[in-house]
Amino acid sequence: MLSEKQGEEIMMSSLNETNEAMNEEREEAKSGSSTSGLKNFLWHGGSVYDAWFSCASNQVAQVLLTLPYSFSQLGMISGIIFQIFYGLLGSWTAYLISILYIEYRSRKEKENVNFKNHVIQWFEVLEGLLGPYWKAIGLAFNCTFLLFGSVIQLIACASNIYYINDHLDKRTWTYIFGACCATTVFIPSFHNYRIWSFLGLGMTTYTAWYMTVAAIAHGQVENVVHSGPKKMVWYFTGATNILYTFGGHAVTVEIMHAMWKPQKFKSIYFYATIYVFTLTLPSSVAVYWAFGDQLLDHSNAFSLLPRNGWRDAGVILMLIHQFITFGFACTPLYFVWEKVIGMHETKSIFLRALARLPVVIPIWFLAIIFPFFGPINSAVGALLVSFTVYVIPATAHMLTYRSASARQNAAEKLPSFMPSWTLMYVINTFVVIWVTIVGFGFGGWASMTNFIKQVDTFGLFAKCYQCPPKLAPSTNHTMHH
Repeated sequence: MLSEKQGEEIMMSSLNETNEAMNEEREEAKSGSSTSGLKNFLWHGGSVYDAWFSCASNQVAQVLLTLPYSFSQLGMISGIIFQIFYGLLGSWTAYLISILYIEYRSRKEKENVNFKNHVIQWFEVLEGLLGPYWKAIGLAFNCTFLLFGSVIQLIACASNIYYINDHLDKRTWTYIFGACCATTVFIPSFHNYRIWSFLGLGMTTYTAWYMTVAAIAHGQVENVVHSGPKKMVWYFTGATNILYTFGGHAVTVEIMHAMWKPQKFKSIYFYATIYVFTLTLPSSVAVYWAFGDQLLDHSNAFSLLPRNGWRDAGVILMLIHQFITFGFACTPLYFVWEKVIGMHETKSIFLRALARLPVVIPIWFLAIIFPFFGPINSAVGALLVSFTVYVIPATAHMLTYRSASARQNAAEKLPSFMPSWTLMYVINTFVVIWVTIVGFGFGGWASMTNFIKQVDTFGLFAKCYQCPPKLAPSTNHTMHH
């Protein structure tokens, strides 16, 4: 048995080797021509800032447009409280995931495992720390969640573009965007999302502030009613959509792995969440204040805001952002698929892109079957996010450190604000119980009830979900949009 000190020395040297290899890559990149310098600036991200942008831009995408709808179901006070509560809960479990990743990586590197061409994923962390059953659970939940996450992006693209161009119905738009999103097979890994996540965050920031200003400028609609919360079903559907909002970290491990120094990830997610609050709170409060109960039938906030250049800009920016988020949600699925068929270490981008195409097809198909923009977020939140993002990380953390020796030899010491392991366990137990009962139990019941109602109302393969009825062409045609 190695003494602790020797173990630490081995681990540090292996981490240093990894860092040296990365520094070599960076030096090589710098010594290239100026064009490769620009390419690296846009393409090779691995800094703390890149991770922050990735987390923040990945956390709010189309959910921004459904939060006012959630507020109409929850009422103003509950809406604000749930956002802050789930934001903090999400940051906490992202922190747990980062600790488990570092624990797994340091244990593996003591065994001289090299991750140069291999992207570590969450299910591998679970397998390494807790065995094959956990790998299966992690794979099942994560892949299903990411699959539906990608489906939601496609539905959102079609839902948004329709507000600019309604000559085609939403289903036709879904076909078109499916083809566009399939091009994400060419983006190798999260290192290469630097410019995208930067742009993505700019886009959601614009849209959030546009929604806030437009709603305040519009003022309250005549006889505005704020009756929420009225029904249990609505209340828990709304709460679950917010649980989904702050559960965007199914890709945490992949984002961490793309960092040059993954140890620095711990608090990044929290800072990203704080920024996200500045987008989600003002916009959902303002839009709900202006439109009240009208939002109950409009799960996409764009549908109520007045049609003008500012709104169209918001729609277009959100479309580009959804394309980026589609890539974010799909890339881990591509990795899993590559590992299954043995193509993960392949150098050729083109071969890997071809191998990845089968992943896109079921996503495309599902988006056409269930085009329900708001309700599908809540259903995914209750049935998948609750476990993937909250219950599994908290349980895995408790099991990983259940023995005294595991706690003593933990790769990451307890954070300064945490006086004891007992408190850590108390918080984790709370997360598991709360999310299982409220998120999965009540939330699952409510969102499935709501979802089934949408299927009964609109049918599967709905051609145009929540579209205003078409009028005979006349001068007042534009007024009805």
